[in-house]
Amino acid sequence: MTTKLFSQPRRAALSALAAIAASGTAVAVLLVSGTGASAAEAPVGLGTAANFSVLAGSTVTNTGPSFLAQSLGVSPGNTAPGFPPGIVGGEVHLGDAVALQAKNDLTTAYNDAAGRTPFTNLPAELGGTTLLPGVYRIGAAQLTGTLTLDSQGDPAAVFIFQIASTLITAPNSSVVFINGSSPCNVYWQVGSSATLDTGTRFMGNILAQTSITMNTGATLQGRALAQTGAVTLDTNTINAPVCLQPTGTPTQTPTGQPTGTPTGTPTSTPTGQPTGTPTGQPTVTPTGQPTARPTRSELPVTGSSGDAALLPVLTGIGSVAVATGAALLLLYRRRRSES
Repeated sequence: MTTKLFSQPRRAALSALAAIAASGTAVAVLLVSGTGASAAEAPVGLGTAANFSVLAGSTVTNTGPSFLAQSLGVSPGNTAPGFPPGIVGGEVHLGDAVALQAKNDLTTAYNDAAGRTPFTNLPAELGGTTLLPGVYRIGAAQLTGTLTLDSQGDPAAVFIFQIASTLITAPNSSVVFINGSSPCNVYWQVGSSATLDTGTRFMGNILAQTSITMNTGATLQGRALAQTGAVTLDTNTINAPVCLQPTGTPTQTPTGQPTGTPTGTPTSTPTGQPTGTPTGQPTVTPTGQPTARPTRSELPVTGSSGDAALLPVLTGIGSVAVATGAALLLLYRRRRSES
């Protein structure tokens, strides 16, 4: 058994429980050792397999009006009888490149989940148990009744179940969440096959090595992903798992970027350019030009603006001519009077 690191208070609690375990009360050990998750686990990356509600190796068979919220894929097989009446909300990929890539991504995710450490060992029966986030290892898992997953207020909390052989639920069993747990961060790595019995309400991503069977009326909020065998459905509903982890990130990105860009750029460009050009140009040109030209038009209209410099000269010549004429006239009259 591999043990996780604990805070001081929990180490003390486990020491006390070790004495109880020695007396043979295995159920009490289960309840507390299940809380042994310390460091937060990273989610298991599903790659393109995350786009599929059902993925199988050989075939997918369906009876009744089953509903798959996401895509359906088979590879290397290429058959999926029973659709319709089954309904696929996404796409159907049978033996094509998309299904092959999803299967390869599933293999990577399966190996990732199977290799996570440290882990806490659990007994086979999960019913009636409340578990905290962490990695749990089970030989063969049985669920009778209700398994409660408590994220302790962290919606990004991760639960990984490493099951060596089979996962089997009893009729009308269920997995429930409290305190903000997210089905998309729950992973069931199953070493052989998984069976969800009639009326079971299950949560999380089932990553089975061989096959997955959902009996009549069983529902799954998550994904049924089988590597080599078949997925068998009978009037089932598989909804996409609600993932609460991205809630914080999207809110910050849209709020910051749109607000800064539109407000800054449009305001400065339109306001500066239109106001400066119309106000400055019309005021200087009309005012300066008309004012100067009328002033010059007060000069004699006989000449252009270039003849204005000749005016004093012509005036002087005229004055001399008049004076000369007057003198000659006076001289002429005087001589006439003498004669």
